[in-house]
Amino acid sequence: MIRYKKYQDNRKESSTNGLWYARAVTEQTYSLKALAAHMAAHNTPYSKGCIQGVLRDMVDCIKELLIEGKNVKIENLAIFSVGITTRGADTAKGFTPAENILGCTLRCRATGQLRPSTMKNEIQYKEYSDYKSGEAKTTEE
Repeated sequence: MIRYKKYQDNRKESSTNGLWYARAVTEQTYSLKALAAHMAAHNTPYSKGCIQGVLRDMVDCIKELLIEGKNVKIENLAIFSVGITTRGADTAKGFTPAENILGCTLRCRATGQLRPSTMKNEIQYKEYSDYKSGEAKTTEE
């Protein structure tokens, strides 16, 4: 169930000023340890410790490959890649990484079963009732 909160666009210069929209609300974030425990509970022969170790190694390897300039595709999850944020230079010769590359971003594009178009018919929506709490819980177990 995807929970959402309604909000109104109050930007004065916006062409959508006054219109109402929804934002997805998350109530909980699973750590790698919690994800491993969840996966172990699905009748797998592997312990949560074994799964957590494999996932930790996977994260390290994905980072290593991304730093090498490669993309990593995990079927039915996402393609991970690195993008860069730059500042313009007046000439091609005047462009230098030290002056014009501001930083990098992690990009993640959904694939297969995780694509929004594929999940659209499976998702149900419900308005989030707790508007007081703005912080998501974290599961560490």
